[in-house]
Amino acid sequence: MQGRNKYLIGYIIWGMDMATIMLSFVFATYIRYFNFRDMRDKTTHFYICVLLMLVATVYHYALDYSRDFIKRSFWKEGTAIFKYVLTMVLGTISVAYVLQLAEQFSRLVMFYFTVIDALLMLIIHQVFKSILKTYWKSGDTAVKLLVVAEKENLMPTIRHLQHRIEINYHIVGAVCIDEDLTGEVIRGVEVIATRENIIDKVTALPLDEVFIHTPDISQSDLNKTIEALGDMGVTVHYCIELPSISGSTQVGTFGTYSVISYINGTGRYRALILKRLMDIIGALVGLTLTGIVTPFVALAIKLDSPGPVFFSQVRIGKNGRRFNIYKFRSMRTDAEEIKKKLEDQNEMNGLMFKMKKDPRITKVGAFIRKTSIDELPQFLNILKGEMSLVGTRPPTEDEFEKYNHYYRRRISMTPGLTGMWQVSGRSDIEDFDDVVKLDLQYIDNWSLGLDIRILIKTVGVVIFGRGAS
Repeated sequence: MQGRNKYLIGYIIWGMDMATIMLSFVFATYIRYFNFRDMRDKTTHFYICVLLMLVATVYHYALDYSRDFIKRSFWKEGTAIFKYVLTMVLGTISVAYVLQLAEQFSRLVMFYFTVIDALLMLIIHQVFKSILKTYWKSGDTAVKLLVVAEKENLMPTIRHLQHRIEINYHIVGAVCIDEDLTGEVIRGVEVIATRENIIDKVTALPLDEVFIHTPDISQSDLNKTIEALGDMGVTVHYCIELPSISGSTQVGTFGTYSVISYINGTGRYRALILKRLMDIIGALVGLTLTGIVTPFVALAIKLDSPGPVFFSQVRIGKNGRRFNIYKFRSMRTDAEEIKKKLEDQNEMNGLMFKMKKDPRITKVGAFIRKTSIDELPQFLNILKGEMSLVGTRPPTEDEFEKYNHYYRRRISMTPGLTGMWQVSGRSDIEDFDDVVKLDLQYIDNWSLGLDIRILIKTVGVVIFGRGAS
């Protein structure tokens, strides 16, 4: 397990184990006494339970207990849990004797606890694994991987990765670097590009990572390709060694291949977990507010113009994933058809469309756009993980299809409800390249502190009427 998933799953396992320890201890105590009144010393029992949790926490993080959690078979999981529980119990008993807590504590409680905790922990871990497997296989949540190799190595590489990479990966395509095999399907994986057009194909492809295995091709020959992939924010795993190019690198394994990974993005995975937690809390608060204002906004929209209350449109999310963005409808229902006739009046240089006096916007729409009320339903996108409170602007499909690899890097982070582009006067920006610069500035300097500052500034923008026009 790599990156944010590794840390997040580690924290979840730790939390489940702490809950299991407490629950098992309560069960063990009840089985020993058949009630909670006849315990010799309730305070001592409380201290022993706390000791168990402290020793377990030290074991979990000191020995990286959750490192191979996904890969472990049922029997290996059972063995790992047995060692974990045994070390926890023996460590607790040792500390209890030193602190003179053992005399008032029943040995039978500890025996019952050992058995109950080991069995309950094994069951919970297996259920959690099943949930994770279903989650990664059923949705658009798996890490999307492209395999690049020579013709001779392409099938063996795909076969090896299919058997060895972790279950949160999905191979979305392959590239034959020394021969045109475009259209061929190898072990269920389609060859989608050649060496000459790989960047053009990848630019419009939902993609998170690339694995390159080309032992017979000079590293310098692939330098520009790797650099371009890195510029997009795509992680590149280069088998054996990597050309000497700029960017952070990590030495490790992929499957069982030795790789050096070129990463042009944030590696602060714990901070990203906190960012997601902040998103969930913010989304719940935002959805509550949305629920309160919806009846009034819906009535105003219906009275103002015919059509639905809500507007949905396909947007491009992190690394090219498609999702439906939700808003209160602020335009006429035939807005897309009218837009085609207004293209020559576009006041924005580049790929975006903007008009200060856009005839497609309704009277109510002008108000809810000015106050940013139209964006409140996007809190549902945030709760689902498709968007974040703070991020880059999510492009439309039309925009995305015209991107080059420089533009594509702006979707290497989850798009946001607000961002640098909003607090920097988005209504006054007239060049798409300026939007891209702001988004890349956010990506390159991202931190939780920056997110908080942008959120505070966004409140000021909305309150003082400097929102979208």
